[in-house]
Amino acid sequence: MNQCNQTESGACQQFKELHDKLDRLDHAIRGNGEPGINIRLDRLEQNAIRHARWMWLIAGAGVTSLVNILFSLLRG
Repeated sequence: MNQCNQTESGACQQFKELHDKLDRLDHAIRGNGEPGINIRLDRLEQNAIRHARWMWLIAGAGVTSLVNILFSLLRG
């Protein structure tokens, strides 16, 4: 009977540890008042999209400038 109580106590302790770990993971993912992983990842993705748009804009401006220079050189 004593061994059964020890096993039950050990199982309860393991469940408590697992519950604490899950709480920490939930806090990290959702944030609980501060930006969590979800929000931070979304912000990173939005910044990557903005960065890609700016790079295309800069590349387009560069190509346009080069074509303009070539036409001005060809026309003399």
